[in-house]
Amino acid sequence: MHFFQIFSSNQPFTYLTILLFLTFIVFLTAWLKEPRRLFNGILFTTFILILGIWFTVLIIATNLQILINIYIVVLALFVTIIVLMAAFSWLFFLWNAYFVWQRESHTLPNLLTLFIGLALIIVWAIALIGPFKAAPNWLKALLYATPAVVLYLLLVAYNFLVNLALYQLVPRQYNQDYLIVLGAGLYNGETVTPLLASRINRAIQFAQKQVAKGRKMPKLIMSGGQGKDEKISEAQAMTEYALARGIAPDNILREDKSQNTYQNMLFSAKVAAKDYGSDNYRAKFFSNNYHIFRASLFARAAGLNANGVGSYTRFYFLPNAIVREFAGVLVMNKKRHLIVITLILVAFILLALFTGLSPAQN
Repeated sequence: MHFFQIFSSNQPFTYLTILLFLTFIVFLTAWLKEPRRLFNGILFTTFILILGIWFTVLIIATNLQILINIYIVVLALFVTIIVLMAAFSWLFFLWNAYFVWQRESHTLPNLLTLFIGLALIIVWAIALIGPFKAAPNWLKALLYATPAVVLYLLLVAYNFLVNLALYQLVPRQYNQDYLIVLGAGLYNGETVTPLLASRINRAIQFAQKQVAKGRKMPKLIMSGGQGKDEKISEAQAMTEYALARGIAPDNILREDKSQNTYQNMLFSAKVAAKDYGSDNYRAKFFSNNYHIFRASLFARAAGLNANGVGSYTRFYFLPNAIVREFAGVLVMNKKRHLIVITLILVAFILLALFTGLSPAQN
């Protein structure tokens, strides 16, 4: 069947196409207007789901067996990959934990993927052994609350990952007045670490590209206070690093009071406004690619109208870092999640009570 004939002979498909177009426009408009919102992930997922339905209807409507067969094979492969990823995710997390253990410090945050891998093994063991098969129905209903909460958290994690991926695609716009580089811990309390150096290098690269496009040199704001175990402020160490790489002193500003990402944004905004003379400046902030979305949420909360640009992070470090970022975003919205989890628990408690009082149990 000709493509355009599908529209003329299938009115529901036409309506579905219009719905697909509208969901895409709504998502794109919301994302371009404000990419620093978690709701963008929901809009994008809605668009993808409708796109999947639209494509399925289109393949069936063509009535071409070869296309239908290809579609079935691709769908089967997709489902198989998802199932295998879910079944062996514990192996991936343990593999990642091994590399992090070999190459990074043995701190608690760097062991997150190890804990997740071990937890997944326990979950699979319980699911396969089925120790609660003989439990009364009311207890089973109560125990189902745990996987329900886990499912909710997985959906929240999925939405976070979608937003994190989308945020990497935010337009660069090489017309900035200020480039804010977010600080990080110093090596031996006074030297820029490779992770922090990657942020500074990315900002310098951005500034040089902006100049190459015939626009003015933006000023770099080095943002980071002095930690308890640091000899100098992070801003001072970052400034020395940038000077050594040819950045003129007049093009560097320092914000050396902040102790966390929110303060990075809040205090840097004040430094930029004071130097510019108003709040009408244009700015970007720089951090590692896994961190820029959560940092953007802090920027929005601090009233800083800036989006982030991420620097490269080694692949083996990403899973552990992303888990930490997700935990951070989860805590930022803890009230909302606690309400939802409480409602889930209450629903299953009520289900357990009704199951226990049913005639089948008496």
